[in-house]
Amino acid sequence: MTRIHERISADLPVEAAFDYIDDFTTNAEWDPNTTAARRLDQGPVGVGAHYEVHVRMGGRTAPMTYRITEYDRPDRVVLVGEGSGVSSVDDIRFERSAGGTTVDYAADIQLGGFLRLVQPFLGNRFDRLGKDAAAGMTRELQRLAAEQAADREPSA
Repeated sequence: MTRIHERISADLPVEAAFDYIDDFTTNAEWDPNTTAARRLDQGPVGVGAHYEVHVRMGGRTAPMTYRITEYDRPDRVVLVGEGSGVSSVDDIRFERSAGGTTVDYAADIQLGGFLRLVQPFLGNRFDRLGKDAAAGMTRELQRLAAEQAADREPSA
């Protein structure tokens, strides 16, 4: 198993940051290794919500199904993903900070089959995946913060 762990900060209230990230359809906006994401069910986001996420793996794109298994708004959301030869547990925690929100993102990834044998040698690749996702998450949360600030400014 490989663990990706990143912490980011954004100038966005914790509830707004949580509401953006917990809806995993936004995953394609902030994770450059995700090519598409869609919700597979309806209703409010919470335990049991299902998502189909298409993830780049090497030279191909593979679908994964993610399901929310823990949901504590606005503090924590846990998603379990499974796909062809890969499984993941994404544990995302949100903390209020002086400037807005700190997001603690951890993903435990397990490759299956033959790939399980080479997984120990892919550490740098997984590290890059985590850093790219964290950079994208920061960018999108900061974009939302700027939009909210612009909405609050009085018109000239």
